[in-house]
Amino acid sequence: MVDLAHASALSGQCNVYESGAPLRAWVIQEEPVKDMDIKRGGSRSSNEGPAEWFTGKVRIEPLFQARAPGRVHGASVTFEPGAHAAWHTHPLGQTLIVTAGRGFVQSWGGPVQRIQPGDVVSCPPQEKHWHGATPDSAMTHIAIQEELDGKVVNWMEKVSDEQYRRAASAKEVGRS
Repeated sequence: MVDLAHASALSGQCNVYESGAPLRAWVIQEEPVKDMDIKRGGSRSSNEGPAEWFTGKVRIEPLFQARAPGRVHGASVTFEPGAHAAWHTHPLGQTLIVTAGRGFVQSWGGPVQRIQPGDVVSCPPQEKHWHGATPDSAMTHIAIQEELDGKVVNWMEKVSDEQYRRAASAKEVGRS
């Protein structure tokens, strides 16, 4: 069984869980929901990903932001072919759920991993990484991260054209 709550913390790297992998059942606490908030599909506006943070065309659709004391944020992010994020970290980690297309993810100093629909990527706190679409396919994922001291992400330098070219041309791209 894969225990998502502990797997990424033990490895110290972004972990990719392929679709179809068995997962430990989640325990859901049954408490009454107060002031339920439903955001209807199509009611949220998307924004273009800022050029300081992304290379290529990227659309970000905010999905949710928890009310205090919660601190989780979620967004649907679509990368057009060849588009990708700059290197970055998340103070409390990040989970990506790939919903469409094909993409890459890489931790600093680690191998490039190919990702596809159904894959779940779990990056631990402060893991420097990037992710984006392959050159020939768009890629969409749901990104979930928690806020710490008002921040959910720390942006760093852009992935160089050479780094992306190496990732895209690698003969062996991992699917761990």
